[in-house]
Amino acid sequence: MLTIPVFNTAGEQVGQETIDPADFGGAINKQLLHDVVLMHLAARRVGTVNTRGRADVAGSGKKLFRQKGTGNARVGAKRTNKRKGGGSAFARRNRDYRYSMPKKAVRASIRMALLSKFQDNQALVLDGLNLTKPQTKVVAQVLRAIRRPDLTETETAEAVGETKTQAIKRTLEGRSVLIGIPGYDPVLYRSARNIEGVAVAPVSEFNTYDILKQRYLVLTREALTALKRRVKDNTERPDSTAATQPAAGPES
Repeated sequence: MLTIPVFNTAGEQVGQETIDPADFGGAINKQLLHDVVLMHLAARRVGTVNTRGRADVAGSGKKLFRQKGTGNARVGAKRTNKRKGGGSAFARRNRDYRYSMPKKAVRASIRMALLSKFQDNQALVLDGLNLTKPQTKVVAQVLRAIRRPDLTETETAEAVGETKTQAIKRTLEGRSVLIGIPGYDPVLYRSARNIEGVAVAPVSEFNTYDILKQRYLVLTREALTALKRRVKDNTERPDSTAATQPAAGPES
């Protein structure tokens, strides 16, 4: 069993949560994570580049003059890429770079990405983050108060005569953080969107790339419950092919 520390908004550890690695696949397949991340990056590529080829520029396709007898070098059409005003030799066209992978593989990679955060001590649970109106200062103060969960005992100890900047390096301030919430919360989103490196997303919208891109994962108690429910539903989902197959009758 893995344990995740629970912090309040004041930065004090008030408990811990337990995670069963078996619920998240039990093992991490780095090749699968790599393949799914490449899939997400390909889907984010903007394939709107377009250059003009020989078929797109103005001019006739007729040979400018005869091959021999003029004393000039042999030339072809006016639109060739060898001449000024001609088209590009290998013109780039609009294209869609996205491709898809099997759904089971994508769901498994999300569980593995979460498991990697739990195993590397880069995840924590935040208790009591309830905002009634957008307040960026409050979220920034919470990140400054919470220390990084992956610190060793030597790094956690305060050094004699250390500066305020050195002490802040042990907190989540200035780090890339993904805050997981149970559902869409416009107040928290507006409170954290101006903080550099901080992203807010419902657990239902988690994907492998977003989880691995941010170094630390911060979940509210409600988000952790929703995340466990989501993982359980995905692992217990029956196979569609097995459900459609007829039951085997008695042997004759």
